[in-house]
Parts: sequence; C-alpha cells; structure tokens
Amino acid sequence: MVVTKKKERDEEIENLEENESAVVGEDPVISKLMELPGVGEATASKLVEHGYRTYESLAVANPNELATITGLPVTLSQKIISAARAQLKFTIKTAYELEQEMKEIKRITTGSKSLDKLLGGGVETRSATEFFGEFGAGKTQIAFQLSVNVQLPQEKGGLEGSTLFIDTEGTFVPARIRSMAEALGLNPEKTLQNIFWIRALNSDHQIAIVEGAKDFIQSHNVKLIVVDSVTSLFRSEYPGRENLAVRQQKLNMHLHSLLRLAEVYNLAVVVTNQVMATPDMFYGDPTRAVGGNIIGHAPNNRVYLRKSKGQKRIARLVDSSYLEPGEVVFEITPEGVRDPQD
Repeated sequence: MVVTKKKERDEEIENLEENESAVVGEDPVISKLMELPGVGEATASKLVEHGYRTYESLAVANPNELATITGLPVTLSQKIISAARAQLKFTIKTAYELEQEMKEIKRITTGSKSLDKLLGGGVETRSATEFFGEFGAGKTQIAFQLSVNVQLPQEKGGLEGSTLFIDTEGTFVPARIRSMAEALGLNPEKTLQNIFWIRALNSDHQIAIVEGAKDFIQSHNVKLIVVDSVTSLFRSEYPGRENLAVRQQKLNMHLHSLLRLAEVYNLAVVVTNQVMATPDMFYGDPTRAVGGNIIGHAPNNRVYLRKSKGQKRIARLVDSSYLEPGEVVFEITPEGVRDPQD
C-alpha cells in the first residue's frame, strides 16, 4: 500500500512537471527565445523574468551586465547576444546598404520652422539630440513641445507615437502640455495619456529606468524618449574631482544605453542639459554644458539655447555629425514653440 501511494505521488509530480513544461512551452515569448542557439526552456524563462523578452533587447545588451542580472555565465551571455544580433542582421554592411537604412530615419517637428531647418528637418530618430542652456532658455519647453508633436500624423511632422518622459528635476507641468495640445487642435486628455512620465529619484534609478524600458517601448509605441535633465542627478551625487571618474563612467554608460534604444527601435532621444561657467575663458561665451567630453561626444546634434528679448530665444547648433553649424531665433509662446511673428 505504501509503495502504491508513493508511486501515485511520483506519477502526480511527473504529470505536474509535464503540465508546467507544456504551459511554459506555449508561451510565445519563451518559445521565440528558445529558437536561439544555446537557449533552453530554463534559460529562456530566466531571460524573460529579467525583462529580456525580444531579440532587440538581447542584441543591445552588454554580456557582463546580462550575466550579472540573470546569473548566467558570461560565455553563455555572449553566445546569446551574438545569436540575437545574427537574427537581426547586426552584420557588416556596405555603405550603400547603410544609406538605404538611413532612409528609415524620421523627424519630429519642434513647432518652429527655423529651428527644424537648423536640425535638418526636425529632431531625428535613431540618434540623440541635446538642448543645453541656462535656466529659462527653453530646454524643457522644447521637450514638452516635442512630447506633444510626436503624437501628430507624419504629414504634420509627428510620428503618431508616444513619449517616455524621464523627469530628474520635477519640472514636468501637465497644464503646459494641455495648452500646447489645445493649440494644435489635439485632444488634451488623450495627449496627456500618451506621455508616460516617471520621476528619477537618483542616478542609479535613472539608469535603471532606461535599462528596463525595452518592453515598455514596444508595448506603448514609444517614439520619443526625453531625459530632463540628463546630468543633474549625476552632478549632485558625485561632486568634486575625487568623484569625477566614477561619475563620467556611469554617465557614459547611461548615454550609450539611450543611443542603443534609439538605434534599435528607430526612436528619437532628446536630453536637456545644464551649463556652467568656465572661469579661465576671457573671450566669448564662458558657459559650457555640464558633462565634459562624455556628454560632448554622445549626442549626434547639440543645440545651445540662450535668452533674447521677451519671448525670443536663440538656438545655435554647436556640434553635429553632418549638419552645418548655424543660429536661428524662435519664440516660447503660450501656445508653445513657434517662429517669431515680427
């Protein structure tokens, strides 16, 4: 009798395990990951558990980070990443092939034709654009306007997508979004619902938000990521020269994570940045963007904003991988970012 009951329990356990395996195997996400060489059911489940649900999320992962997060060996992590990149055709290509791919780059209007022209037609996808300047120069206002404009149809300068807005300074104002939306004839409630806001509490939290955004981007049709501002938390948490190396290393990692998301998901990244004075500069404008060479090299386009008379602002393209430097005037009006009327 005892033997019979034990046998029955063993059979129940086996049936339970088989049923669990069947349920897991029916999960399309896990099944898709199991198509990668070296990825079994247990490994696929572990990847999904830690947010790696697509080939894209694996393709842009760092082997050491993936190993640390999932507990997988570094060699296996590298193998999985390489396999995911192969599936997405992350391979050597000709310049002609690259040229054809670049035709997929899209642009978001800023609301100002002159500012759009300075940026080659608007803020582009697959890259990062930095707006930096002193307080009141219009950095956050441009970020708000882009968060609204990205929801417009493509023929009107939008991408019919949503925004992930990472707020590091508590400067987000829903009422301002509402007024900008109404000025464009958009439904204010719907516009606000398509902007996903999160307050970054510290630099590690800021980094974690971006690292964990992969699935959110796909499920919510995110076409714009805004970080306002990108350096403030790093600057306050790592003061002094003794912390400079650590701060720059973490900031560099964060910026490249943003760039990877822009490239893989064909979205636009916009970061705002603060400025500081350079005391040893005797000629010209002594203000410089915070972040040094790290922030200087990461964005594809860098725009310096400064105040002018009244509502007018001056935007100067100070660095770009392919656009000519230039300077234009735009306005910050109650309706949003616009061209000057006079």
